[in-house]
Amino acid sequence: MMLHDLLKPYDVILASGSPRRRELLTEMGINFTIRTIPGDEIFPSTMPIHQVAGYLSEQKAVAFTSDELNDNQLVITADTIVVVENQILNKPFNPEEAYDMLELLSGKTHLVITGVTLMTTVKTHTFSVTTEVVFKKLTPDEIRYYVQNYKPFDKAGAYGIQEWIGHVAIERIDGSYFNVMGLPTHRLYEELIHFLTK
Repeated sequence: MMLHDLLKPYDVILASGSPRRRELLTEMGINFTIRTIPGDEIFPSTMPIHQVAGYLSEQKAVAFTSDELNDNQLVITADTIVVVENQILNKPFNPEEAYDMLELLSGKTHLVITGVTLMTTVKTHTFSVTTEVVFKKLTPDEIRYYVQNYKPFDKAGAYGIQEWIGHVAIERIDGSYFNVMGLPTHRLYEELIHFLTK
């Protein structure tokens, strides 16, 4: 059975303000509405880094308590982190912080980890996908040009792979391109089918 058939009984809710996740879910042919509940993106300091994105995704889902969901609703939440040298890079608060993050990523390999949570009133499932990204060595002028022209303040690690910097600075990736955009579409498709049939 195709995924769109399995989803027919459900009202899908994407709990994300990310325009990139909206675009990717739309391109997957999934009908959905947007509904976000603000929450703290805080995780235990002792948590292993590879577990953080999944944990934060689960916290976003938990914000939708059972009495706020109907039996026919399916919530999708996601959280993406960028990791370089065992350090998590969040969204930059200002141009200076964005510059520093890109300078740190320059000439190095980093990880992009997206955690995704699927939730109905009866069950919850979380998974994570990791993509390895290799940046070329960026010049100060290249970093400044990107920060000034693309305003990467809503992006973990201060960059969007689909923008100018992705075209000129990324030497290669190992894993899902769409995961770096914020939603691992291939894995999401498979996980939704499993979630709705098991």
